[in-house]
Amino acid sequence: LLDLSVLCVDVCGYPLSIFFIVVNEFCERFSYYGMRAVLVLYFRYFLKWDDDLATSIYHTFIALCYLTPILGAIVADSWLGKFKTIVYLSIVYTVGQVVMAVSAIHDITDTDRDGTPDNMTFHVAMSMVGLFLIALGTGGIKPCVAAFGGDQFEDHQEKQRSTFFSIFYLSINAGSLLSTVITPILRGQECGIHSQQKCYPLAFGVPAALMVVALIVFIMGSGMYNKTAPKGNIMLEVCKCIGFAIKNRFRHRSKTFPKREHWMDWANEKYDKLLVAQVKMVLKVLFLYIPLPMFWTLFDQQGILMVQPDQMQTVNPILILALVPIMDSLVYPLIKKCHLNFTPLKRMTVGMLIAALAFVAAALLQLQIDQTLPKLPKGVAGQVKFLNLNQAPLTVTINGTADVSVPAHQVNTGGYLTFDKPVRVVFNKNTSAGTDLTLMSQTRRTALVSPTLDMNLVSLTLYLLILTFVNGLGSPLNVTLGVGDIAPLSVSNYSLVPQGKAEFTIMNRGGASCLYSKELGFGSAFTLVIPSTFNIGSPDCWQAIQVVEDIKPNTIHMGWQIPQYFLMTAGEVVFSVTGLEFSYSQAPSNMKSVLQAGWLFTVAVGNIIVLIVAEAAQLPDQWAEYILFASLLVVVCIVFAVMSYFYTYTDPAEIEAQFRQPEHEPEEKKRDRVEMERKDSDCSKGSKGSDKKKRDSVVEQHNQDVKQSKM
Repeated sequence: LLDLSVLCVDVCGYPLSIFFIVVNEFCERFSYYGMRAVLVLYFRYFLKWDDDLATSIYHTFIALCYLTPILGAIVADSWLGKFKTIVYLSIVYTVGQVVMAVSAIHDITDTDRDGTPDNMTFHVAMSMVGLFLIALGTGGIKPCVAAFGGDQFEDHQEKQRSTFFSIFYLSINAGSLLSTVITPILRGQECGIHSQQKCYPLAFGVPAALMVVALIVFIMGSGMYNKTAPKGNIMLEVCKCIGFAIKNRFRHRSKTFPKREHWMDWANEKYDKLLVAQVKMVLKVLFLYIPLPMFWTLFDQQGILMVQPDQMQTVNPILILALVPIMDSLVYPLIKKCHLNFTPLKRMTVGMLIAALAFVAAALLQLQIDQTLPKLPKGVAGQVKFLNLNQAPLTVTINGTADVSVPAHQVNTGGYLTFDKPVRVVFNKNTSAGTDLTLMSQTRRTALVSPTLDMNLVSLTLYLLILTFVNGLGSPLNVTLGVGDIAPLSVSNYSLVPQGKAEFTIMNRGGASCLYSKELGFGSAFTLVIPSTFNIGSPDCWQAIQVVEDIKPNTIHMGWQIPQYFLMTAGEVVFSVTGLEFSYSQAPSNMKSVLQAGWLFTVAVGNIIVLIVAEAAQLPDQWAEYILFASLLVVVCIVFAVMSYFYTYTDPAEIEAQFRQPEHEPEEKKRDRVEMERKDSDCSKGSKGSDKKKRDSVVEQHNQDVKQSKM
């Protein structure tokens, strides 16, 4: 095995062990995203939760998945090491997936065999336990796997390590793409022992099986891995070191004490200078991460970028699979050949700008879409249109002044009428038979006017691709394709129908029928009026049906969304892949996982505040909301760019090597401590003499000489 590994390094330039890690990540991401793809449906239709509860639990679960990386990183770097942490938490992860699959088996508590669980508490409890174990497992291993992969490379393999992080991100999205396509199909199957229901056990069971495969594949490569031993309770030491530095700096805040190059240098009296240097490196990167939660908050708003039909949901992972190799093999090398210093932080800044451009593209497209949408009422206003079921034209007088003409079996000319207060309606100038009309704010109503001039106010719900039938006959009718029975002089339930040609069969109680077909464009809505002159038995009966167009078909092709998807995905690839690599390269050897967890923590914070931003950013126009998001992204980008300008790149291995060289550090520490105690004593006595100043100057000069000799 060792020879094979060496051969692969010589031929391919990569350790063989990373291929086990990449396959493991692919299977784990398939497991995670596959389960997540049907989770909300499971909450809604299996556990029977309402939308609010299902959404709240879902977002809580996602946030928990990005908070637990901190715990996994501490365990890996302090006690178990990355390899054991990944193995043990993967077992927890697998158990959680199995528990979720078991919780979805309705036959376990379906004692009456009617297809509905009789003990829903059992299924809720099982699913919550499963989700907790999954969050603990997936979050715990998340920072360890990427950092463990980086550990497999030697110092001279910096280019290969950079490519690894791109391949690693590629495997994440490959698993995501396949699982989000496959698991909904599995859920759509019907299964069960006593009754056939939607197959949630299969939809959760396959991700559980993939997690088992991920665990087995990872363990198979055990003999080839470079396993870095944990360095003790490093997080506790880091916290103590930071605390001592703050306490010591505050205690010696007097101007009597000379300033130090970095505030963490105040920990030198007690802690090893290697640890102090490592803490400096970590804090420097974490400070740079401060604006990133806001970026992730805005980045997560991409879910509202237009309507996303099922086939559009796969565009993002497909583009990632295409763009990652293009960036690595073409774009970055081309930039390098142009002698441009495209550093990781500059890449991340450009990624933010590209993501902002995605929102600008969305705003421009939304402006075009808004021109095709109906003008819905705002504020306290409501809208109404009159539908005449008479064989003769109708005149509607509003408040005794405005006359509106309504053709036979049609709606009034001019479309919807808008009113912000109650009005008096009179038909055909018959002032003795007026009717008061009150509309609810921000609603649309249709007033059906019968042959006897009675008015029935109904709501014709406007959805994409719907048809509503109005029965103008004096007898009931039945319409196929999910419409159902229609009482005389009333409207049917709305019927959602697919895009294209829809065919309906209209039948009366006597068995006579009429076939009617209508071509439907995407986004359209129609009201079909069956007039009183409708002869259901005649060959051309369909010609008598009157068509009222409520919403015009969408004239903006769905493909116009691709530019914004492309920009958002390009921004994600440039920003996120570089961020993973940057977090690893700038981390000390004993805190690789911790810094990876810090990177993931910014995602968690972004997910937590996403609801706050969504509520605070409610604007009346969707395009304006997109522009707001783009502007906020630019602001975050500018802040990050300024912070990046003052960031100095470090080589953690080189710095650690300098501090590990044998030196007389104990004596220096002792001298610093004695000198500090002496100064404390002088300050307490109020001694300000010139001899002391001279002595301080000599000691300070000696300290500078020692420092210069070490550099």
